[in-house]
Amino acid sequence: MARRCSLTGTGSQFGHKVSHSNRKTNTRFLPNLQHVSLVSEALGTSVSLRVTVATLRSIEHNGGLDAYLLKHHERKLTVEAARLKRQIKRKLAKTVKAAA
Repeated sequence: MARRCSLTGTGSQFGHKVSHSNRKTNTRFLPNLQHVSLVSEALGTSVSLRVTVATLRSIEHNGGLDAYLLKHHERKLTVEAARLKRQIKRKLAKTVKAAA
């Protein structure tokens, strides 16, 4: 399994560890990925995802998974997240039509 966020696509980065003597050695900086279950109010289900902690903070800041996905453009989301966003949009459109 790739070390990649399932919502934003954030992956590992490369760089140098620099010692006191200024010797540079190559290293990989891995993202802080966590397995979480997030509740989608529109779909009425919980979605199990592997996301970075930074993305998790952004989801909380925006007011939940639905609000986060609806706010962000599909080009900045992964294929899986874009599919989830379309499902949420369809479900919300159905509830608006049913209420009218």
